[in-house]
Amino acid sequence: MLDNIINGIFNFVTSDKFYLPVIFIGIGILSYEIVSKTIIKVSKINNYIGKNHHSKGYDKRKSTVVGLINNIIKYLIAIIIIIMVLNIYGVNTKSIVASIGIVGAVIGLAFQDIIKDFLAGIFIIFDNAYAVGDWIKIDNFKGEVISMGLKTTKLRAYTGEIMILSNSSFNKVINYNLNTQKIYLEVPFSYDEKIEKIESILSSILIEIKKEKEVKKTELLGVNEFKDSCVVYALDVDCSVGNQFKIKRLLLKKIKTRFDEEGVVIPYNQLDVHIEK
Repeated sequence: MLDNIINGIFNFVTSDKFYLPVIFIGIGILSYEIVSKTIIKVSKINNYIGKNHHSKGYDKRKSTVVGLINNIIKYLIAIIIIIMVLNIYGVNTKSIVASIGIVGAVIGLAFQDIIKDFLAGIFIIFDNAYAVGDWIKIDNFKGEVISMGLKTTKLRAYTGEIMILSNSSFNKVINYNLNTQKIYLEVPFSYDEKIEKIESILSSILIEIKKEKEVKKTELLGVNEFKDSCVVYALDVDCSVGNQFKIKRLLLKKIKTRFDEEGVVIPYNQLDVHIEK
């Protein structure tokens, strides 16, 4: 009796019904580890490329997506291994596979829009297209990203309107935060003024404005145009996105104040009315 039990165990251990499942399980675990590490590595590469762009919230969302993808892959591998093992033991797995396929097709048709939004959200996060706090333009709507999920993105315009967009409903995005915002300004002054004096005044103003934390770069461009009643001097200022209006107002105020102090005349159109008696 004992010999029969030992022989039965030995035959089972040495049969393909024992070692093949073990091999399949080992292959499944190895495959999951390779795929999982590859996904994490790619995620870190994208992280490095966009490290000056995304926020902590962006990193959390990205970690959530990575974890979600890893879980999906883990369950897919587990299902495949289980089907292969059942096949070894003579279970009719074709009907199981067919049932899974039918269920998957029904779910895909029923939730295809949600799945499209979900996949689009994953690509947006992994491509580092934009993050919360960025100023972007989608179609003709420009605003700040105030909320970003796997299904929708919320934008708030400068005037307060909020637009909610499905992630799959657009494919072109202009991201203003990937670069600084440029303020190009033309300053008119009278032909009677010396250019050297105007350059000295504007240069000192740019030195002052550069102390503002939002300002990244300033440059005097030079005389840009001769008009009928004035000379036009051009300058530009680079500042962080969303602060260009604030910096422009401050710059104009400083120019007007200094011109008044230095007696520099800013020409303006005048209308002479002659009344004949």
